[in-house]
Amino acid sequence: GQRGEEEEPHSLETFTFYLSEPLSKERVEAFSDGVYAIVATLLILDICEDNVPDPREVEEKFHGSLLEALSEYGPNYLAYFGSFVTIGLLWFVHHSLFLYVTKATRLMGLLNILSLAFIGGLPLAYQLTSEFAEKSHNEIEAIQVSCVITFFASIFQFAIWTTALLNEEETLHAFARYGGKEHAFMFAKLALYPCVSLGAFFLTCLLSEFSTAIFHLMQIVIPFAFLALRIFVRISLTVIKSVMSLSRRKVVLLEEEEACLSPNETLS
Repeated sequence: GQRGEEEEPHSLETFTFYLSEPLSKERVEAFSDGVYAIVATLLILDICEDNVPDPREVEEKFHGSLLEALSEYGPNYLAYFGSFVTIGLLWFVHHSLFLYVTKATRLMGLLNILSLAFIGGLPLAYQLTSEFAEKSHNEIEAIQVSCVITFFASIFQFAIWTTALLNEEETLHAFARYGGKEHAFMFAKLALYPCVSLGAFFLTCLLSEFSTAIFHLMQIVIPFAFLALRIFVRISLTVIKSVMSLSRRKVVLLEEEEACLSPNETLS
C-alpha cells in the first residue's frame, strides 16, 4: 500500500515529462512530406478518373472539339486547382515552420499527426465540392465540410508553433522567436488558413449566393494575396530604412559642420 502511494506521483511525473521528450525532427519532416505527396497524388488520380471526356462523346456531342468537351468539366477542374493550392500552401507553411524548429518534441509530433489526419481529408473535400457544385443546400454543406477540414489541418500547425514558443530558447531558431525577424511573418503564415476557413464558413451561413466557384477562386487567390502582402511589407521596410538612413546622414553632416566651425561662428 505504501509503495502504491509512492509510485503514483512518480508515474504522473513520468507522463508529463513524456510529452516534452525530444523527437527526431528529420523523421517528422519525412513522414509529413510523404503524407502531403500521397494526398496530392490522390487529387490527381481523382480528377483523371472521372473528369476526362469520352472520345465518342467528344465526336458526337461536341463535333470533335476537345476544348468544348473539357469546358463541361470546368467546375471540377476549378475544384482540383483550389484543393491543390490549399495543399501546396499548407505544405509550404509546414516547411517554413520546421525550418525554424531546432528541436521537435513528442507533443509537437502528436499535433503534427493530428494536422496530417485532416490533410488526408482534403481529397474528400475535393470530391464533395466537385460533386455538389450546384445552387443547392448540399453545395453549402459541402463548402462547410471543406472549411472544417481546412481549419483543423491548419489550426494544429498553429498549435505546433505555439507549443514551440512555450520553450522557444530550446525549440525555435532566434529568427522565429518572439521579437525575432521572422516572428510576425510566421504568425501571419500560420494564422492565414484558420482565419480564411472560418471566414468562409460564416459567409456560407450569411450569404446563400456563396458558391463553390467563389470558394475555390478564393483558395487560389489567397496565396498570391499573401505573397503580394509580403512583398509590400518588404518594400515598405526598405523605404523606411532608406529614409531613416538619409535623415541620419543629414544629422551627421550637420554635426560635422558644427564641429568644424569656430566657437564665435557657432554662437553667431
